[in-house]
Amino acid sequence: MPFLFDMVHANPGEPMTVSRYNDPATLASYDYNGQVINEFRPPHTAITFETVDERIFPAGSAGRAWVEDNARRVREHIGRAHAAGVGSYFFTDIIVLPKRLVELYGEDVLDDKGRISLHRPKTVEIHRLMLREVFARFPGIDGLVVRTGETYLQNVPFHTGNNPITEGQASHELLINLLREEVCVRAGKRLFYRTWATGSDKFREDPTYYRAVTDRIEPHERLLFSIKHTASDFWRTIPFNRTLGVGRHRQIVEVECAREYEAKGACPDYVGDGVINGFEEYGTGAGPRGLADLAANPLLAGVWTWSRGGGWRGPYIANELWCDLNMWVLAHWARDTGRGEAGAFAAYARRIGLRGDAVRRFRRLALLSAAGTLRGHYSARTPVPNLTWTRDQYLGGSDKDLAGHFKALVRGGLVEDALAEKGQAARMWREIVALSDGLPVRDRDDRAYVRVSARYGLCLYSVIHHGWQVMLRGFAGERGRVMAEGGGRGLWGRS
Repeated sequence: MPFLFDMVHANPGEPMTVSRYNDPATLASYDYNGQVINEFRPPHTAITFETVDERIFPAGSAGRAWVEDNARRVREHIGRAHAAGVGSYFFTDIIVLPKRLVELYGEDVLDDKGRISLHRPKTVEIHRLMLREVFARFPGIDGLVVRTGETYLQNVPFHTGNNPITEGQASHELLINLLREEVCVRAGKRLFYRTWATGSDKFREDPTYYRAVTDRIEPHERLLFSIKHTASDFWRTIPFNRTLGVGRHRQIVEVECAREYEAKGACPDYVGDGVINGFEEYGTGAGPRGLADLAANPLLAGVWTWSRGGGWRGPYIANELWCDLNMWVLAHWARDTGRGEAGAFAAYARRIGLRGDAVRRFRRLALLSAAGTLRGHYSARTPVPNLTWTRDQYLGGSDKDLAGHFKALVRGGLVEDALAEKGQAARMWREIVALSDGLPVRDRDDRAYVRVSARYGLCLYSVIHHGWQVMLRGFAGERGRVMAEGGGRGLWGRS
C-alpha cells in the first residue's frame, strides 16, 4: 500500500506526549513513509494572516511572538521528517482562525447563531488566502490531514473556531472542493480528508451518506479520504466500517494502537488480529469483517496508525511495548498483506527475542488480551449501551455511567450472565499473568513490563469483576425493593 502513516496524538491542553514515535527516524526504521504531526497547533496557526489584514498579528504583539515560535516548531518538524526520509503531514482542525480576525470581520464571517460559517463568501476567501500563506511559508509540508466535527482550542491561545459542518452534506461538499482546489490542485500537496464526525453527522459510518458527499467530488490523485476501521469511535463491538472500500476515491484506514477505553497500553491489548481479520464479536456475517477482506480492493491505499494518544489524561505509560506490537503488525501487514496477520505477529515475536514455544505463549497471551478486554470492558453476551463507562484512568459507576446498562440487565434477567462473564474475564487475565512469567523477551525493561502490565490488567479487570458484583447485585436488589414497595429512590452511588 502506498501510504503508511503514524501519529502521536497529544492530549490537548497537556504537555506533549513523550514517545519514541515522535522521532521520524523510528518510523522510517519501521518502513513508514509519513508522519502525521499533531500538537493541536495546525500550520495555519503559524502564519500571520498578513495577506488578509496586517492588523491581525502586528509586529511586536504577544500574538505575533506566539505565531513566530509556532512557525519555528513547524519548520523543525518538517526538517526532521525529511531528514529521515519521511513525509510531513499536519493534523489540521478546520475552522480555527485568529480571534482578532473574527473581531475585525465578524459581520462577514459569522452566521445568525454566532458561528464562523463556510457558507459566507468572506470565510471562503479568508481560507483561500490562509492556505496559500501556509504553503508559501512552509513549502516543505507534504500534505494536510483535515478534521471536522471537533475543534480543540486548548493549545492555541490566540485563536478561536468551531465545527465547519453547519449545513450537513452541503458544508462537506463546499469544504472538500475548497481544499481540493487549494491543496491538491494549486499547491500540489496531498489532502487526507477525515470522515470522522460527531453528533448526527453520519459521514463516518453510513455508506449512502458517504457516497452522497464523495461521489459529487471529482477524484484527484492527491485527494484521499481517511476513515476509522470502526463505524464510530475506537470501540470493540462496533461494526467494521461499511464506508471502507466503496465510492470513487482512495482511502486510508485509521487504527488506534493504545485505546483510551482500554487502558492506553498500560496492560496487554492486542488489536492487530481483530483489525485485520475481524474481531470475534463480528461473527461470520456477510460483508468485510477486517482489512484482510479489503486487501485486494484498489481503493484501499494505506494504513494510518495512532501509535500513542486518543482520549484525555492517563494512564501515562513509560513503556510502549503493547503499542509497538499493534503498530508493528499493522505496518508489516500493510507492506506485505500476503504474509497475513499471523506472519507479521511471528516476525514481531522474533524481533523481541522469542523462539519456539515462547512465540506460542506470547501469541496466546496477546489473543487472550483481546478476549479478556471484550468480556471485561464490553460483553460477548449482551449489548452494552454506554461504551464510555471506562475511559482513560476512570471507571464509571451504577449511578450514572452504568445505570442504563444495569436496568437493561435486570429487566432482561441477565444479571447472573453478566457477572459470570466478568468473572470469566478475570480468569483470562490470571492466565495472561501466568503466560507472562518467564517469557524470555530480549530487552530487560520490556521483559519486566510484560509481567508488570499483565498484573495491571489482572488488577483492573478484577476490580471490574468485584465492583460489578457489588454494584449490580445491589442495583438489582434495590430495584426489587422499590418495586415491592411501589416507589422510593435508589441509594447506589458512583464507585
